[in-house]
Amino acid sequence: MQHATPCHPYHDPSDLNRARAVGALAAPEFAAWRSFQEAVDRGDGALPRRTRELLAIAVALTTQCSYCLDVHTAQARRYGVTEQELAEVVFVAAAVRAGASLAHGLQAMKLYEAHGAAAPLPS
Repeated sequence: MQHATPCHPYHDPSDLNRARAVGALAAPEFAAWRSFQEAVDRGDGALPRRTRELLAIAVALTTQCSYCLDVHTAQARRYGVTEQELAEVVFVAAAVRAGASLAHGLQAMKLYEAHGAAAPLPS
């Protein structure tokens, strides 16, 4: 699998080669994760693989996982996802993330009001 050149020393695609070694240290958990991943990657579900890859990219953009972006963008391209579709997914993810910031901001405002009765601290 060809990977883009890493921009950050902490995000090196070769790190994915460590998965088996880490998995060997937590074998039951790794086996369960792999089974889950295989179930999600199945091709016979109601969502076709190309749709699943677009969803994975949207989530990877939101969680900011460089490794997921690399793997799922490569898979999406193999499943026929176009540059235009990818660009639209970028903005869908950005809008949802911005909406989540607003939603949490509303919660912060409510919490601010709830803490209004507390005695002020000295400056």
